[in-house]
Amino acid sequence: MPENFEIAYLWVFWILPLPLLVYFIFPALHLKSASLNIANFKKAQEYSGEKPRKSALVKRRNIFTWIGLYLIWILLLSAFSSPQLVAEPEMKVKTSRNFLIVADISFSMAQKDWVIDGKRAKRWDAVKHVMHEFISRREGDRMGLIFFGSNAYIQAPFTPDLNTVDKMLDEADVGFAGQMTNIGKAIMKGVEMFEQDTIKTKVMLLLSDGVDAGTDILPLDAADVAKKDSIYVYTIGIGDPTKSSSDLDEKTLEEIADLTDAQYFRAIDAERLEEIYKELDRLEPIEYEEETYRPKTLLYFYPLLLAIGIAILLSLINTILSFVSQFKSKPK
Repeated sequence: MPENFEIAYLWVFWILPLPLLVYFIFPALHLKSASLNIANFKKAQEYSGEKPRKSALVKRRNIFTWIGLYLIWILLLSAFSSPQLVAEPEMKVKTSRNFLIVADISFSMAQKDWVIDGKRAKRWDAVKHVMHEFISRREGDRMGLIFFGSNAYIQAPFTPDLNTVDKMLDEADVGFAGQMTNIGKAIMKGVEMFEQDTIKTKVMLLLSDGVDAGTDILPLDAADVAKKDSIYVYTIGIGDPTKSSSDLDEKTLEEIADLTDAQYFRAIDAERLEEIYKELDRLEPIEYEEETYRPKTLLYFYPLLLAIGIAILLSLINTILSFVSQFKSKPK
């Protein structure tokens, strides 16, 4: 990615002449110097007619010291001006929606009646296989994950880190949440998660392959609560209800979706499930706010370090010169 050199605060260099102005406008600093007491000083003053003056010393610096000090000043201003390498503008995705996956992992999801790459697989493994790609495509959403069986458990709170959600999904297995299917509890757990967040757009994706076995909260009662909280509950029925091995309660899942102004889908195999996810992408397109920003690499520390290096070097040189001067002035 091409980068351009820029100075953030160019106005800083307007004070570049400041040391010269101080030098010419303000008087030099006078330092007191040593004096000798001379006998008959007043008589010598009367004879010569000269008036005594106060003794003072104006400390002089050599030309190299002045050049070094001014170079340090230039480097300090360069650091304060914040030089930087600025790359081309990029788009930053700003999250604007919560998307919650509520997945059934009751014992019925362990049936091996689905096919992945020509091999028979558990329903749950097939769901995970297809869902990985779906999650990766939801960039811009904050996603959460709930697993349910006899009870419902939050596996991943809402987060923009889709890799974490995907990993949590991959680590789960059938039976972790109990052997029964409690859809009502699962929906209510999702409603609780949404209530704790401030983002207004709320989408829940409920996957189940069985009949609700809960007695505490009925699925439609839970769906009614979700509707009042403006939550869209899309439902996916896993399995083929025409087969004897299926306990899928399509009617309840359809009613949940209708009640919350969403849709119901039937997934009889992995291919159909993948098509459903693509349909969901169209029904619930990624909603995000575009926020452009320009990646910056700050360079202020380069002139700052150089200024410090020159200051140390000048200090060492002046110390050495002072030592040499004192050594030469000693009487032999």
